[in-house]
Amino acid sequence: MPVTDPIADFLTNIRNGMSAGKASCRVQHSKMKEEIARILKERGYITSYEAAEETGNKKTLVVQLKYNKGEPAITAIERYSRPGLRTYYKAADVPKVLGGMGSGILTTPRGLMTDQEARQQNVGGELVCKVW
Repeated sequence: MPVTDPIADFLTNIRNGMSAGKASCRVQHSKMKEEIARILKERGYITSYEAAEETGNKKTLVVQLKYNKGEPAITAIERYSRPGLRTYYKAADVPKVLGGMGSGILTTPRGLMTDQEARQQNVGGELVCKVW
């Protein structure tokens, strides 16, 4: 039975959309993906996102990609912790991405947040992905 990783698929969809110069990308909706999109918007990596209702009861998430003078705002976006190898950090050990120039997105007991917010609130968690 194959193991799927919807978060990795979401990040790959964004990565591929940016490398192809697309204005937006559409993925199947989940609360986790919507929270990751919220953080990407807050940090200035994407323009906007919207949960759209499709035919039937399926929802999709439409992410508007951001470019600066034709260059993608996201240089790289990587899945870090994955279903086969979960990676957790204590509050004191939350790593900085590119020495603070990038952003790490963590799942914590207080919800999804950036690595910087996790250090400020003194909470640890699972490092889902890194963006710069």
